[in-house]
Amino acid sequence: MPRDSSRYVIRASVKEFSLPPIHDGLVLGCESPIGHMAVAKALDLLTITPYEHLEIEDEVIGDVLVRSAVLRKLSRDQIRDFVLSRVKPLMGPEEIVHLEMEIEVQIDSEAR
Repeated sequence: MPRDSSRYVIRASVKEFSLPPIHDGLVLGCESPIGHMAVAKALDLLTITPYEHLEIEDEVIGDVLVRSAVLRKLSRDQIRDFVLSRVKPLMGPEEIVHLEMEIEVQIDSEAR
């Protein structure tokens, strides 16, 4: 009589939960399972880092939450244009995408 046997294989990736859970920003699709207000409320509870809301009227992207420090380097329009031109083609309306950006500001100054 054949004997049944079971074998379990578990693969896991374990890493520390970091705060804030969102580095530079979060792009929410217009059909994402959670809205920007719920995410903003969760961020308020999890971190002291301030985030700002950018509403985007688009068929794929609904909202962007961006760290306030990023808005000291880039304007809302620059972020909106970047998200629509570079991030939108990579996502669907039901998705939520993390943004981690490296921003370099070059300043030229002439002393007199």
